[in-house]
Parts: sequence; structure tokens; C-alpha cells
Amino acid sequence: MDQIIGRKEIQFDWAKFNWIGTPEQYDYVFIMRGDSPYKSIDDIRKATEPPKCGAPGTGSHFYQIPKLMEETLAAKFFIVTGYQGATDVDVAIERGEMHCRTVTVTAYFGREPFLTWGKNRFVRPLVQTGRKPSPSLPDVPTIYELMNRYKTPEVGRRLATLILAPGEFGRPMVAPPGVPAERVKILREALNKTFRDPEFLAETKKRGWPVGPVAGEELESLAKEVIAQPPEVVQRLKKLLGE
Repeated sequence: MDQIIGRKEIQFDWAKFNWIGTPEQYDYVFIMRGDSPYKSIDDIRKATEPPKCGAPGTGSHFYQIPKLMEETLAAKFFIVTGYQGATDVDVAIERGEMHCRTVTVTAYFGREPFLTWGKNRFVRPLVQTGRKPSPSLPDVPTIYELMNRYKTPEVGRRLATLILAPGEFGRPMVAPPGVPAERVKILREALNKTFRDPEFLAETKKRGWPVGPVAGEELESLAKEVIAQPPEVVQRLKKLLGE
């Protein structure tokens, strides 16, 4: 995103890296305090007073996903930045200072405080960011479904592709620009073999680590798609990031 909006600190070209692969992709879920009056995105769109979401800063998904929903779904949020980290946002939600935040689907179903929050219905999941609903959240609409419902224009959809791209890249392994193609091929094949290795898969299962690998060729294609944005999308991104 920094490269797309032209920040001078960026001294690299994102599209020229060699993508080896990622062990997983991840999606986010936007959660709201269960005792709040906001039961759906429709409620937020119609609210006279927007819900308060906490965030460490503008570079985090805490900030960017609510702002994306403002840009694409006409939902309004009051985002409070400056929290030291995710734990401080969680405490603010428990105190009633904040209503909402985003979290990865994996974390929501995998660790505290979300396990207790979900069990006690302290929070309610309202939107998920995957292109398809998570099997664990079958009744929670995706942002793509909502964009179809509210007839979001193409520029907004491209902005969504850009903002949500980190989850599609997952936790990628890359090599620098200029690595010979044959060497990149070897690295990709080695990583793919690792992801299929029975001993490796048994160990990840024991540790509770999700494995849903995506090949380097697919990530390479996605990287080129993400970086090639028309001027109107760049301007919308600058607005979203507060430039």
C-alpha cells in the first residue's frame, strides 16, 4: 500500500519479488459487543451515532477494515487510534469504552479472550472478509455478499481487493528480485513438498496450526493484480489511509 500511494520511503518494487508460497491464507471477522444496538451492518448504516472501534494505528487491520466498510458499504464508524496493542483494544471493549474490532477467524476460534467472548455471547460476529464464508461462520455475511447487496461500484470492489490482499497472501515466503527462474522453481517445489509431507502435517495438526497452502505462481499473479491500480483507486486508498 505504501508503494501504491507513492511514499518516498519505499525503495523497492513489490511486483519484482519472487513469491515462493504461503502455508495459509487468513480472513478476518468483524465483531461487535453483543449488548450494543448494532446487530447488523444495516443497523450501522442507519445509526445516528456510529459504533466505536479501537485500533493501534492506521496501518492495522483494526483501522483499515472498518474504513473499508465505510468506503464500500456506507457504514459509519468512530475509530479511536493510539492503543498500544490488540490486548489494550480488548480491555477497552470489555470496559465498554469500545464496541468493535476485527480479528482473524483463526484467532477468533483459537484463543482467548475470543473463546470466552463467543461462548458467553459477549460479542457478535457481523461481517467476514473471505471470498467464501468460513465453515465456522456459515451465517455471517461476507463483505463480498454485502457489496453485491448494496451495489458497490467497481472502484470500491478494487479497493476491497487491495485492502484485503494481506489475508490472501497469508504468511508468504519470498525471494529477492533477480533470482534465476530455475532457482525459484526449485524453491517452490521444495516448499510444496514440505506442505505435503506427512510428518510435517502431523506436527502442524498436533500444534493446532492451520495449513492451507497457496503456490508461489498464484501469489505472483495476485501481487501483479494488487499493485496495478488505476488513479481513482489510488486516491481512494490515500483517503482511507488519511493521506
